[in-house]
Amino acid sequence: MDKETLAVRNLNKARTLHQPSALHAVRNLFLSCLAKMPIPPQRARSNRILVIRPDHLGDVLLMTPALQFIKRERPETELHVICGAWAAELLARFDEVDVVLTLEFPGFQRGGRSARGNPYLRALDSARMLRRIAYDSALIMRPDHWWGAMLAFLAGIQERVGYDYASVAPFLTGRSPHQHEHAVLQNLHLVEFWLGVAHGREIELTLAVNPADAATADQLLSDRGIDVAKPIVCIHPGSGMPSKLWQPDKWAEAADQVARLYKAAIVFTGSSPEKALIDDIAGRMKAKSCSVTGETSATQLAALYRRAWAVLGPDSGAMHVAAAVHTPTVTLFGPADPIEFAPWGDDRKHAAITSTIACRPCRILDWRDDSPEYHPCVRDISVSQVLEELQRVLGAASAED
Repeated sequence: MDKETLAVRNLNKARTLHQPSALHAVRNLFLSCLAKMPIPPQRARSNRILVIRPDHLGDVLLMTPALQFIKRERPETELHVICGAWAAELLARFDEVDVVLTLEFPGFQRGGRSARGNPYLRALDSARMLRRIAYDSALIMRPDHWWGAMLAFLAGIQERVGYDYASVAPFLTGRSPHQHEHAVLQNLHLVEFWLGVAHGREIELTLAVNPADAATADQLLSDRGIDVAKPIVCIHPGSGMPSKLWQPDKWAEAADQVARLYKAAIVFTGSSPEKALIDDIAGRMKAKSCSVTGETSATQLAALYRRAWAVLGPDSGAMHVAAAVHTPTVTLFGPADPIEFAPWGDDRKHAAITSTIACRPCRILDWRDDSPEYHPCVRDISVSQVLEELQRVLGAASAED
């Protein structure tokens, strides 16, 4: 099948998958009815704001400029964020966040494990907990997160602000239109809508690295025989979905070229389930490499990335961590849209590489039983493209220094 035919095929399939199913229509009808129930409101003023964000690490990190904006405009309020456990340590590094709460959100997984139990009963239990804490306002930061909006409604939080999605809107008291723009801007515009105040400043995304994490990163390198003076380039080849992955042989070739051209040590990063992938890539390489797979927390990973010349990988939270410590990145994009999810920062220091296939970005991360050969959007990216972009971002970083 030629690329034009394949793109038409995939666009048609993606259009079908993006259409709400009959089950979704029934669910939305149920949610609309539920939103009309008389729920006792929290009446006493608490001077607390709750931000609900169930997503994975990168999405949570892209929200932090909006959190800083909230605290700048409402410094007297307590800012609480409820998130998945994987993001708690990272959020705790931001002074603007007063309290981090964690929750097993239905539909969000880590390590192949889903939240247990009925999602509606879980919402009732969690709502009781939130009611005891008490909040004046809730911001639902994920655009389509009907469960989070329902949770805030059941908790009796009187002001509930989110995006104007069919499944979410019935539970909201304030509905902001969702715009096709970078996630950092989406989050800020939601807060601007809520506050009625424009941000009006340069938008920075910075993750502070503490000395303990920096020492841990240096020790990990030292344990692998890497001198602290030697340049390192980190490669994070894993991602949450197979549709985002590049071929192991291409990673091996790119890593060998980077090691040779820049006299750099290649350091692989990833979570424990990605060890087999990383071992496969390292086994194909001619140059030496090392791996810290499964050995770093999110903040220790940030410290390691700050030490690196650059970080390479497919679209994943790791690339946002690298950008947040101002390390140049080269990110390979497939089904996701770099307009929304490219690492935030100076475009001269961050490259988002895409295929030319016309069906991307389809925004379908899980193609279910459809053969991977029909979805070559990442695999079509060449080694030469990656190396050219790496040279560009390193050149920009060097000129800045």
